[in-house]
Amino acid sequence: MGHTIKQKAKLQSRVRRLKGQLEAVERALEAEQPCAEVLNLVASIRGAITGLTAELIEDHIREHVIAAADTRTRSAGAEELIDVIRTYFK
Repeated sequence: MGHTIKQKAKLQSRVRRLKGQLEAVERALEAEQPCAEVLNLVASIRGAITGLTAELIEDHIREHVIAAADTRTRSAGAEELIDVIRTYFK
């Protein structure tokens, strides 16, 4: 995936923030924080994962479908995306 290499630093930064958010949930549970606070932390993580997923899907479409050099490559890129989306919605 060429686009993940081009965006490597940006994507890694997002993943590190996600790790921090997960650690915040762990700390909240250890500290026996109210469930509403824990749920808000989890909701934030879900939003961050959704944002990361959307960015990766968008980049995939741009790189492997729109900008593909030929029809065969474009078709393969589209099929990969369909497989990922099916997995995502399971």
